[in-house]
Amino acid sequence: MNIGDRVKVTAPVTVYHHPQHKGQPVNLEGSEGTIVEILRDWHGRPVSSNYPYKVELGKKFFAHFAESEISPLQA
Repeated sequence: MNIGDRVKVTAPVTVYHHPQHKGQPVNLEGSEGTIVEILRDWHGRPVSSNYPYKVELGKKFFAHFAESEISPLQA
């Protein structure tokens, strides 16, 4: 998967920072979005982050995912 790819959340992922449901649990499974960043290095040094895929799921709403939690959408 690359930056700009459309993806779908395929695993149950609960977040508490959704702008429309502040402080309430929201399951993102089934949501679709666009990969905006892949965290592989920090200031030129390689990192192994647990959730390297930053996905924009809506206007001003981002979440980080592991590769096993998302899958590319077929065009």
